[in-house]
Amino acid sequence: MSDFGIIIEQLRGTLRLDGMAEACYDVSKMPVHMRPGLEALLAKMIEAEIRHRDDARTQKLLKAAKLPVKAHVEDVICSAERNLTRDKWEALSDCGFVRRAENALVTGATGTGKSYAISALAHQACSIGLKTLYLNMNHFVPVMKQAYLDGTSEKLLNKLSKIDLLILDDFGMQLMTADIRSILLTIVVDRYEKKSLIVSSQLPVNSWYEYIAENSVADAMLDRLFNGSHHIDLTGPSMRRGNRK
Repeated sequence: MSDFGIIIEQLRGTLRLDGMAEACYDVSKMPVHMRPGLEALLAKMIEAEIRHRDDARTQKLLKAAKLPVKAHVEDVICSAERNLTRDKWEALSDCGFVRRAENALVTGATGTGKSYAISALAHQACSIGLKTLYLNMNHFVPVMKQAYLDGTSEKLLNKLSKIDLLILDDFGMQLMTADIRSILLTIVVDRYEKKSLIVSSQLPVNSWYEYIAENSVADAMLDRLFNGSHHIDLTGPSMRRGNRK
């Protein structure tokens, strides 16, 4: 085995530095006269290792996020027809609002691209190292109700409190009950000015108060949810035709 082969084996096996091992392997395949010097080689290997770890971290966060679709912020279509300007989208797509513990509200009729937009923002959050979780309200509400029944609700809410970006999709599609109001109020209050929320709904925001249907709860929840929030109201024809985004 060559010296490069021994080094690569140690980097990959003993030290588990896969990025460095890959860079070292690439250099080993270069003609001798084209190989970089020691300093350049070390810089190349360190850069490769950092990139490898960043990619691995992103993939781990994406897997935990459980996003409904694979999406990227650069692929979202901005147009007057969609009521989404490039400036408005770029203001959100760097995920600075997540770091500032601000909320984003995404509304629009079915097919206008809400799920793609929120998935793109979630993907971006994962790529910069932020813990993210997508929850569809139609599936999450039964889980939360069961947690209250079996006494594990506090554990579940504590887990959610550690998520940097929590996404609640399809808000307003469920029959509002006292249990759902309690669940939503607890999540919104716990995260206020601490962690970020994205809420997606087919209902326009001016009908959320009526949907919650309990004045004191609606006041407490929506005041926190709307305060300093970013709102995208998507319009236009269905984006599902031709797999548009």
